[in-house]
Amino acid sequence: MGFFSKIKEAFKKTKSSLDNKLMSILSRGELDDEFFDELEEILILSDLGTSCSVEIVGQLRERARKTKLRTQEEVKQALREIMCEILEKNEVPEITYPLVYMVVGVNGVGKTTTIGKLANYFKSQGKSVLLVAGDTFRAAASDQLTAWANRNNVKIIKNNEGADPASVVYDGISSAKAKNVDVVIIDTAGRLHNKTNLMEELKKVSKVVRTQWPECCYQNLLVLDATTGQNALSQVKYFDEAVDIDGLVLTKLDGTAKGGIVLSIAQDYSVPVVYVGTGEKLDDLEPFNAEEFVEAII
Repeated sequence: MGFFSKIKEAFKKTKSSLDNKLMSILSRGELDDEFFDELEEILILSDLGTSCSVEIVGQLRERARKTKLRTQEEVKQALREIMCEILEKNEVPEITYPLVYMVVGVNGVGKTTTIGKLANYFKSQGKSVLLVAGDTFRAAASDQLTAWANRNNVKIIKNNEGADPASVVYDGISSAKAKNVDVVIIDTAGRLHNKTNLMEELKKVSKVVRTQWPECCYQNLLVLDATTGQNALSQVKYFDEAVDIDGLVLTKLDGTAKGGIVLSIAQDYSVPVVYVGTGEKLDDLEPFNAEEFVEAII
């Protein structure tokens, strides 16, 4: 089952609601100010956020003026095109090998599960993978990561609870270089995005990677829980300020109608969505596809 099929069911209610509301306001036969005001409200309630909704409706007004949109399908197609343009303005960074991902995020977003799915994704492409247990604070964090390593039949570098994360990462990078590993995925402790000392720790880990393996393709991935909606925006802001986020992984997309947050993030930050989690299975992680995503919600 592909990306579109997996998220189509998740957004079934959202899509149906948007269809019904569009049909209702278009039945008046006039794309007037009242129509655009109501559409803006619909988009905000669909968790696209105020600024993003205002931008989309503003662009739709302009298109309607130039092209004389009339039918429901014409309006929907114009909305899809506008949304795709917003999502695609932030290009997904190119991947080369050796590749190092540092995976960050607040507590409870599904970082460790995401790492397990990423390991499976790259292994399925024939790449060698090494996991690094950089979360040395949470009890049993390395045990959880070890379980994912075993499940994927990949190696893991870890240390005792309470060890310096930067030291564990140093060992992981040294091992990866010695064994010519294709992909290194670093787990980090979940942290509140406004805790300065923990953010400084991420900077330290990042510096270790860049210093010890300057020739690698190094990227920072921020994991976001799709069910948190607009709360995810502040997480992007703080983590991006701390370590320059290269891409986002959106988890739990299969269990929410709040996927509109993806558009808000694309509108406000120059950070692309790279992967999305679409279920609980090991292979329920997909590269993000803007056109299919928009098709699923409108």
